[in-house]
Amino acid sequence: MKSNLVLWIVVAALVAGGLFVFLRPAASPGEVSEVVETEMTEGITVELSEQSDLGQTGTATLVNNADGMLVVTLAMTGGVFPEPQPAHIHLGACPSPGAVSYPLTDVVDGMSVTTLSVSWEDLVATGEPQAINIHKSAAEASTYTACGDLPI
Repeated sequence: MKSNLVLWIVVAALVAGGLFVFLRPAASPGEVSEVVETEMTEGITVELSEQSDLGQTGTATLVNNADGMLVVTLAMTGGVFPEPQPAHIHLGACPSPGAVSYPLTDVVDGMSVTTLSVSWEDLVATGEPQAINIHKSAAEASTYTACGDLPI
């Protein structure tokens, strides 16, 4: 009998807790922006849009690792690129970014992973526009295949 009473108390507490979560008011705008800000410091994904009608698009994921260094992962799809493709973070914005600020590991078979000696916070601290740009090949570096602006 005593064990049944304990079971009913546990069930009642779980139901009450579930109703509280279900019926609680929506987050205020301040709470929502805090959640978004927290997520952005944990990882940012940038869409890389096609350029030069070469059929390549992709994403760049930027995440601070445990040492505070920025890891940039490129995942590209489309197009046929038998040679390694240079990739960089450039000053300026797409579609025509300026000088290279950070070289990235070449894209091979659609993938690239680079660890930079800078954090995300330090990268965007200047407030200047920056973009990730993928080139067709080392020999055709002036031909861009994909580009995406970093949020600042």
